[in-house]
Amino acid sequence: MPKAITPNLWFDTQAEEAAEYYCSIFPDSRVVDVLRTPGSETVLTVDFELQGQRFTGINGGPEFTFTEAVSFLVECADQAELDHYWERLTDGGEEGPCGWCKDRYGLSWQVIPAGMDDLFRDEDRERARRAIEAMYGMHKLDLAAVRAAADGATV
Repeated sequence: MPKAITPNLWFDTQAEEAAEYYCSIFPDSRVVDVLRTPGSETVLTVDFELQGQRFTGINGGPEFTFTEAVSFLVECADQAELDHYWERLTDGGEEGPCGWCKDRYGLSWQVIPAGMDDLFRDEDRERARRAIEAMYGMHKLDLAAVRAAADGATV
C-alpha cells in the first residue's frame, strides 16, 4: 500500500517558482527537493509541502494546462483569513464565482469560510436556500453576508 497519494501539478517551466509562491502563502510549508537535469540548472521536478500535504511540480512544457476540473479547497477559520488567502491567490490570477479563483499559474482554488456547509445543510431548507442564493451572487465569499441572507436580510 502506498504511504500517501501525492498530487502532481504540470507546469510549463515555472514549477520551482510556483512551489516557492505557494509556500510563501501557506504557513508550515516548504520546498522539500528540487531535481535538476544533470549538468544543468534546468528544473525537472519540485517536491513541496503545503501544511503537511506533499505536492510535486513538474516542468512538462506547454502541452497541458490546468482547468477547473481540479481545484484545491482552502477552508478558512474566519473572514480575515479568507481575505488573506483570496488576496494572495488572486494576485496575478482571477476571481471566479462562489469562492472560486485561479492563481497566476491557472490553478483553481476554492476559498471558503468554515461554517458554510452548516448553513447549506440547515434543517430549515428555506434558510439554507437563502444562504446558497447569496453565495451565488458573490466572488469572494462574505460569511457575515451569507449568514444575514440566511436569516432573511437583504444582501
